[in-house]
Amino acid sequence: MKALFIAYNQAYGEEIVELLDSFGQRGFTRWNDIAGRGGVDGEPHMGSHAWPVMNCAILTMVPDERVRPLLDALRATDEASPDLGLRAYCWGVEAAV
Repeated sequence: MKALFIAYNQAYGEEIVELLDSFGQRGFTRWNDIAGRGGVDGEPHMGSHAWPVMNCAILTMVPDERVRPLLDALRATDEASPDLGLRAYCWGVEAAV
């Protein structure tokens, strides 16, 4: 099992959740209205007068065989609208309750 953390522009709305649904990935935790700034390029998303956009983030636990297809779909989503901003990170889950 892997943990998949997805940070994305709020403009995606429910699109990211719908993408997870399309892969049968039901469980997740979402944070709305979070600030952030990309490490390479793009405008900050700070919720301020100067930088009014905000982000959302999702953390979901994904079976190993579903990780690569989900990451590929997220990459395609990001490439279709690169100005919005979307990042996904994956790491191993050693134990869970």
